[in-house]
Amino acid sequence: MAVSSCLLGAPVRFNGGHSRDRFLAGELDEYVDWVPICPEMEVGLGTPRETLRLERGTDGPRLMTRRTRRDLTAEMAGLAAERAAEIGAVDGYVFKSKSPSCGLHGVPVYGGSAPGAPGRRGPGLFASAITGAHPSLVVEDEGRLHDAVLREAFVERIFAAARLRALLSGDWRPRDLVGFHARHKMQILAHSPAAYRVIGRLVAAAGGLPRETLAREYGWAFRTALLVRATIGRHVNVLHHFLGRISGDLDPVRRADLTEVIEAYRAHRVALAVPLALLRHHAKGAGAGQVQEQTYLSPYPDALRLRNHVPA
Repeated sequence: MAVSSCLLGAPVRFNGGHSRDRFLAGELDEYVDWVPICPEMEVGLGTPRETLRLERGTDGPRLMTRRTRRDLTAEMAGLAAERAAEIGAVDGYVFKSKSPSCGLHGVPVYGGSAPGAPGRRGPGLFASAITGAHPSLVVEDEGRLHDAVLREAFVERIFAAARLRALLSGDWRPRDLVGFHARHKMQILAHSPAAYRVIGRLVAAAGGLPRETLAREYGWAFRTALLVRATIGRHVNVLHHFLGRISGDLDPVRRADLTEVIEAYRAHRVALAVPLALLRHHAKGAGAGQVQEQTYLSPYPDALRLRNHVPA
């Protein structure tokens, strides 16, 4: 995972401080190999340093120092091009929010040297170049990760990207990709039933496609599917799929209990973790193997406790 260095506690901020994020540097740290990046340090600004801002230019935003009016656009663009060539090997990137270089959303773009309010907002210069070069890269800023729903979605995607990378970087065959897809079917369905059908057709034709073409098309479709928000209704649909598969192994009381808990989740009374815990508990009888191997049940380490929030 690439990350803005300050979010892990490196003292690289403009004032010589850091912006250590407890979740990234704490709970998630155990499961991630970090690639820390501070573009402002890498273009030679040092710390403490003069603050920067984005200003409108004839060919797009310019990255300017506020006091001395130094234009750093070319240096930052050159660094971004170098880093973009390396970033393809990572599973995701967490950027520093609101930074004129690293911000993903809502960075002010000012009108020029004259004072006044910003005319519009957009991404930071470095972040814009990285995401433009890698549109399917899993990205987020640490500010949005404070939201439980966005955090869970982001972590789900980075672990899915890691599993896909592990497959495609090895000596895989079409049957291996078919097996990978079989384990991820319910996870994809929870995000996008339309993508579930499209990817299913692609996988059905896996044996007849060139290996490189299959990897490229499946990788894009898989990552794009997980970009779609997994709604409560889609989660309920998947939960009932699982219930149907293990129903024959359950007595009427346990079946009714599980149905009741699923409906409680639909009604926003319990967290998703509750029906999932029951499903995993009951999926131990004959014919439950296909249920247990589904990544939907444990898309990332359970210790992260990301499905424990009750939906709003």
